[in-house]
This record gives sequence, structure tokens and C-alpha cells, in this order.
Amino acid sequence: MTNPVSRSRETLARRIAITGSSGLIGSALMRALESRGDTVLHVVRRTARAPHELSWNPEAGTIEAAKLDGVDGIVNLAGENLAQRWSDSAKRRIYDSRVKGTALLATTIAALDQKPSVLLSGSAVGIYGDRGDELLDESSASGSGFLADVCRAWEAATSVVSAAGVRVVQLRTGLVLASHGGLLQKMLKPFRFGVGGKLGSGGQWMSWIVLEDHVRAMLSLLDAPLNGAVNLTAPNPVTNSKFTKVLAHVLGRPSFFTVPKFALELAMGEMADETALVSQRAIPKRLLEAGFAFQQPTLDGALRSVLTRSAR
Repeated sequence: MTNPVSRSRETLARRIAITGSSGLIGSALMRALESRGDTVLHVVRRTARAPHELSWNPEAGTIEAAKLDGVDGIVNLAGENLAQRWSDSAKRRIYDSRVKGTALLATTIAALDQKPSVLLSGSAVGIYGDRGDELLDESSASGSGFLADVCRAWEAATSVVSAAGVRVVQLRTGLVLASHGGLLQKMLKPFRFGVGGKLGSGGQWMSWIVLEDHVRAMLSLLDAPLNGAVNLTAPNPVTNSKFTKVLAHVLGRPSFFTVPKFALELAMGEMADETALVSQRAIPKRLLEAGFAFQQPTLDGALRSVLTRSAR
């Protein structure tokens, strides 16, 4: 794969549109694109207020399509936050924000006179469902459950873009580790107070990736000829028990406690079974085969890197 930060800015600077650019991943991607000389077009849900913004409303099925004509690439990261109790209405928002939004974007791209060369569209390792110790790569079958159903429909919504001749990559993202948001930020407080520990049995596999490697992979995928599903996970997934032990060791704290399954289900409802307790041992086979080099391939080094940044 190409080095995502070494290309010539003078000859290869491009215009990239991003949905979800205010989120943890989207904002980091925006900064990385701008640092290498690209221009970012923000796809926003409110009225556009600047030349680098365009408005869309997936619920209403509206988008300023003309502003997408001639962009070089599009990255679709929009979606309702999963970290909430999954009522029927919340599940509908989670589904619609991903599937309806992607479908609107896809039909818009297919109708453009000057189409982008690539669409990177969000997905997740949740597509594999709860798979125990099974090693999962991009050729593995999808699984069962609400998130698996969402991810299948989410990915399927991009088919019209592929049919229009545009390269499409589905970003099957794992647990993103960052110094300023996401899962790790929620875990740090109890661990720093010495009351952290494994969730349930602790035997469930966690497929993780540091934010910086996730962004570097997206930059490379904008440039590389890959298409189809790509696992955005580090090459060394760990069990929840191992994750908590490594985190406690890096923080210099104990990890004696266990949060029992029934307590998680009581607190989180259905979400617990498909997030905190689910087992997905996914590996980034296609990224590795393409030559992508992870800066943080192992959990110990990854956590030390992330926590060093959080302490600054």
C-alpha cells in the first residue's frame, strides 16, 4: 500500500467529502487529510454555512448533490451512537442513520456526472456476530444479531455505487482506542481507581485498533486499489480478560474485579450481549496482504502510546 503521508502534495492534493466528520474518527481523518494537502468537504445535517460544507438530511432524503460533483473521494462515517440503551426507537435510529444515509449517498453518487474514484463506507466487525474463538477475516460469513443485520444492510446499500463503476471499500471497524474518546476513555476511570476488571467471563475476544492506525489505513485505502470489505483491526486481537490485565499493568493498578454478565445486562440491556459480551476475533488479512504496516500492532504498546498522549 502507498505511504499515506509521503505523497506529493503539489501533484496529488484532492477533494475528499466526509460524512460524520465531527465524530472521533471523522475529525481525526479530517485533520490527517488537511495535513497532507487535501481539501475536506464536510457533509453536515444542518444548513451549510461555508464553502467547504454541504447539507444533507437522510431522514428527508435530501442532499446538495451538485456540491459532490467532481470530488475525488467520499468517506461515509455517519451513524447514530451505539452507546445507549437499545429501545425499539433507538434501534430504529441506529439502523436508519446508517442504512438510509448510505443509500441516499449511494444513489446520489451513482447519478453524478463526475463521480468520485472511491467511496469508503462505514461498517463494523459486528457483522460477524458472536463467534467465540473462531478466527475471522474478510472471507468469513456474517453472523446473527441486530448489529450483524445492520452491518449487512449498511454494506448492501453501497451496491449501487459499485454498479456505477466507483471503487467501494467497506470499513469493518473494530474497537477504536483513542486518548480522548470511545471505549477506552470510559474504562479508564474505574481502572485508575483500582476497581477495574473483566466483563462477564472475560473469554470474549476484542478486535481493537488505535485511532492513528485506523486513520492511516483509511488514507491508504483512499489511494490503494483495494475494494470490498476490509477489517480495520490490529493484527493481534485479545480476550477481554487479557485486555483488562494489560490495561491494569500499563496503569499500574490491580484488576481483581469482575462485572458479572447479569449486571451488564441489567445496566445495558440488549446492547450488553452485542457489544461488551460479544466475541469477535477478527484479523486484518486484506490490509496485511496489501503491505499495510501497523504502527501499534500489539496491545501493550498501543495502550502505552494512547495513554501517553492522554497525559499530555
